[in-house]
Parts: sequence; structure tokens; C-alpha cells
Amino acid sequence: MNGLSDRAKQLIPKARIVSFDTWSDVSPEIVARFQFADDNRCYLTDTDLEKIEADDLPADAALSAVGLSASEVARALRDQSADIVDEARAVVLASFPHILEPGGGLYPPMRAEACWRDFWQFLRCITYGIAGGQHHYTSTAGLEAMEQLYAELQVPLPAMVTGLIGVKRASLKRFPVESYPALSPYFDHLIARLSTFIQPAKSEIKPELVTQSEPVIAKPVTT
Repeated sequence: MNGLSDRAKQLIPKARIVSFDTWSDVSPEIVARFQFADDNRCYLTDTDLEKIEADDLPADAALSAVGLSASEVARALRDQSADIVDEARAVVLASFPHILEPGGGLYPPMRAEACWRDFWQFLRCITYGIAGGQHHYTSTAGLEAMEQLYAELQVPLPAMVTGLIGVKRASLKRFPVESYPALSPYFDHLIARLSTFIQPAKSEIKPELVTQSEPVIAKPVTT
């Protein structure tokens, strides 16, 4: 964390996206698996997903109605996370063509790499919500700390939200079109929370990215 201010160093451990405190319908053993994965900033393993599936969590009826299981979706997103982040990065660079140049919000390159890593982390947290059947999976205190951290680091917030919308689009197109209404709320929850970091007058998010966030081409699930 060389080069970071003392305030940034204090905020980093507090800036957590997910909270499991309200997951009252999930057994303590399963919550512990989610917590361990989150503490280690990693996706759920196949063993985790098998245990979760065997724990008789309340099924997401909307997902079940289109023939998908939460574990299947979480596994597919995990396994394709690198490609999804690459596609989200392309959306950001197309929307903000000068962002990597000197004076741009993601210059020097280390800032850009941190941004792409955050997209990977955003998707990781979304898969927790999906696997646990929790649409509202975020931590209010953790996101408040993240907002302060992003302000301290002068993170280009419109680009981050645009990238998260790109993560949603890249993720959804890997599933059948009829699954979009079931999957979208897990992404939209974090998009909405991250969007609150932005002052409306300063927003540079292109309206079409928000209103047309669902992809038009569906691809089959691969696991």
C-alpha cells in the first residue's frame, strides 16, 4: 500500500461490500462458508456450492422457473469472471476513451489495474448474493467506507458504475434471455448502491447504458 495516504490505509479494511448479518434464513455453517470466502476475497469453491445446495436454502423461485439453480449460475459466473471483466473493461474504455491517458481518471496504469480488479470483486460479491438467494446482500457501513475510500483515492465514479453495468451485461448474456428478470436484481442492487456515490450533476454515465443494460444476445451456460 505504498503511496497511499494514512486515511486510505485506515479505510481499506472497512470498505467491504457484503454483510451476512441479515441472512437469518441461512444456517450458521453456510454463513461461515460465505464469510470465509469474503474474508479471503475469493469466489465460492465447488465444495462450498455443493454444501450450499445441499443445505435446503429457500430456492429462488424466479431462477427455478427458468430451469437454473443458484449454484449453477454462481459457478458459471466464477468460471467466466476473467472474460466478464474483460468485456466490462472494453465498455469503460469505449465510454471514456481518454481515461487511460495522462490526466485521465485511470492514469497511471496502476490505477487502471485497480479498477479492473474492483470489477472482479464486484462480480464476486454478486455471486454471493445469487448463491445465497439474497437480493439485498450489501453492507451499509462497508459501502459508506468504500465511498469515503473512493473519494480519498479520487476514483472516477462514473467509470466504475459504467463498468459495473458492463459486468451485468456481460454476465447476463451468458444465460438464456428468459432468465434476465430473475438475475438482474442481484446486479441492480449493487449498481444502485454504487450509483449513490455520484453527485447527480457530475454524472457522466451514458443514459443508454442504464436503460439498455440487458444484452440482446443470449449464450448458453457453460460450467
